[in-house]
Amino acid sequence: MKKKVIGVLLSTAMILGLLSGCAGAPAAPAASGASDAAGASEAAEETTDAAAWQDEDITLKVLWGQSTTDAGVEDMIDEALAEVYPNLTIEWECVDWGEGFGPKMQQYLQSGLPDIMIGKGQDVKTYASLGVLGDLTGLEAVDKVLDDATSGVTVDGKVYGIVYNALYQGVFYNRAIFEELGLEIPKTQDDLANIIKVCNDNGITPFASHMVDTWSIGNVTMQFAINDVFNKYPTWGDDFRAGTTSFADTPEWSTAYGYNELIYNNTFEDTFSLEQTACDAKLVNGEAAMKVSGAWSIQNFLDIDENFDFGIFPFPNATGDAKLIFEPNITIMKSKDTAYSDAADAFINFLAGNADLAVSIYDYTSTASMLKGVSPTFNNPSQSDIDVYSSAGQIVDANTGNTQLVWSGFQDENANDVAEWLLGNETLDDVLAASDARVDVSAP
Repeated sequence: MKKKVIGVLLSTAMILGLLSGCAGAPAAPAASGASDAAGASEAAEETTDAAAWQDEDITLKVLWGQSTTDAGVEDMIDEALAEVYPNLTIEWECVDWGEGFGPKMQQYLQSGLPDIMIGKGQDVKTYASLGVLGDLTGLEAVDKVLDDATSGVTVDGKVYGIVYNALYQGVFYNRAIFEELGLEIPKTQDDLANIIKVCNDNGITPFASHMVDTWSIGNVTMQFAINDVFNKYPTWGDDFRAGTTSFADTPEWSTAYGYNELIYNNTFEDTFSLEQTACDAKLVNGEAAMKVSGAWSIQNFLDIDENFDFGIFPFPNATGDAKLIFEPNITIMKSKDTAYSDAADAFINFLAGNADLAVSIYDYTSTASMLKGVSPTFNNPSQSDIDVYSSAGQIVDANTGNTQLVWSGFQDENANDVAEWLLGNETLDDVLAASDARVDVSAP
């Protein structure tokens, strides 16, 4: 799944980010966890003393599955890291998390993992279960992360990930439109139906959406499923693999998939050719009232209009008890077999311990902090809504569903079928059947 104070600087930073470290690996091979056996043995001897690695020039290879918020952050890290560890160089390999991280990890599982992997919180369970991640339990970084965030990356009592930030997900709404039309925050599907009717009656498109991006369809579908399926059946994914339930036999999945049709019938006619930035602009400019999305849209909102006033609420589920969704985003993992374990630990501790860098990253990405005592300073009009849901205990971790149904090869493929259904090329029964047929690749 870029923000600067001035939009022009944002675009420049993105371009430079893509052309620099994250554009790909350098031509000359760098020392990393995938080095030859002799190099690994030598490195192991040299790092017997935890500080010995600082006496040599070391390159750590880092695979980063980035959300749309993250491009350019690697340059910020490089600059800050050079001031503390001038001997430590990061070889960045940045890919889109939704489409590239899973396939890249599959390749590296065959050839040897990079020293560090940065994915999402849900990735930890997947790769820890394969025995390829290093135990981070004793690191200083663990003590700097909020306890609620650490619990989600703990497997069999050991911590395998450092959750750095988070994205809230739900329905962003244009406050000015809601106030002008006298609309209240919906709690039920009937409430939402009323908002849709009022918007349509007043010539305002109810939902902004960019269904050309099937990752967006996949994301909102899991939002729906967390509150309609997993809210009622907490172990649904495990039951699915055990053969005791299925998509076709679970009415709540038909409901969750069906919400996509509700949005499709009440969004822009060009949703299957509309890209995200243009879509977000329509919400900001008052052409639409709502958008089911995540905090990655905040950058676009504020770049388009730094004074845009927006809020957020959970997409109402069938039972009227939906919760706002919290997704652990940037999550740092270490290879169990890295030849530079101490240097990798120092890098992880550096990221979690540099409060100034963290605030800069949170403000740049418009995301929530997962570090104790560290708060972003960017203007987030939806924070007041988040605080209300949080204080009321109406917050749910996205990993409720994501750790049961893997993204790559499953959720993303289901989203492709949903798109085909909306376009009239499949039936809903076809979508459910196709989802059931993927059971073997559904496990994290």
